[in-house]
Amino acid sequence: MSILVFAEQVDGNYKKSSLEAIAYAAKVAAATGTQTTALSIAQPDDNKVAELANYGADKILNVNGAVDSFSAEVYAKIIANIAQNESAKIIIISNTYSGKSVAPRVAAKLKAGIASGVISYPDTSAGFKVRRTVFSGKGFADVNINTDIKVLALTPNSFTLEQNPKAVNLVSADAGISDADKKTKSIELKRVTGKIPLTEAELVVSGGRGLKGPENWHLLESFAEAIGAATACSKPVSDMHWRPHSEHVGQTGITIKPNLYIAIGISGAIQHLAGVSSSKVIVAINKDPEAPFFKAADYGIVGDAFEVLPKLTEAAKALRAS
Repeated sequence: MSILVFAEQVDGNYKKSSLEAIAYAAKVAAATGTQTTALSIAQPDDNKVAELANYGADKILNVNGAVDSFSAEVYAKIIANIAQNESAKIIIISNTYSGKSVAPRVAAKLKAGIASGVISYPDTSAGFKVRRTVFSGKGFADVNINTDIKVLALTPNSFTLEQNPKAVNLVSADAGISDADKKTKSIELKRVTGKIPLTEAELVVSGGRGLKGPENWHLLESFAEAIGAATACSKPVSDMHWRPHSEHVGQTGITIKPNLYIAIGISGAIQHLAGVSSSKVIVAINKDPEAPFFKAADYGIVGDAFEVLPKLTEAAKALRAS
């Protein structure tokens, strides 16, 4: 018996959320007296594979050459096949965009119970109970999974990324799929490059209509660069095409959980808060002292963004230089 973790990777690099999942699985394996098996579909170079062992993978199964691009149906079948071959009773997947489409399919194939948006380690004192987010992150639910096989989809950036070095044990594995399983084909893939993915970012700086136009976005970008943060925006900003929709965070956009979220010129509508309320620390900057965001924020600055941002950027640069 083992705990199987799907190690998602993009362009030959494992996602931070995948390493979090490995570290999570290693702790659960230690508590339950089993081992952690990582599944890598399309192997990166050897140095990258070693990362999985560095975070606690006892064995790394590599399925290479079986698929040319991501397909939720095919990936789910591969994971389910490997889980059966390894007699895995717990399958762990990061609750990323890909993970959200794969995890329920894996659960259906294995007739397993599933908990998505998991933010806690299992409580096995009386069954198998985990805590997950509900209502767009506004609440929590404790869920008991009673099935023999269990699928956990972890919320990214919810667990400490702790190293737990193991010897690299890389084994080739058979995907167990045929051409008949490949029912969809990717024609073209366009991916944003050179930016920190919002779902992976620990620091996020976000702007709203208070910046008054796309021509002023350089102020936010300069500040984000100074502190090493990803950039985001509110829905009205993306709707007006000031910023791409890939940066829209909120209930109808991307849900994020960074260590620090800085909202600049955003009023704080409930739809926006639904996507960012799980941030560990929230800072609001707005010239309106009655802005709803101040009620949700841990820290607030009442002031004009055009005056505050240059000073914050200057201070951040000075701090880095020292």
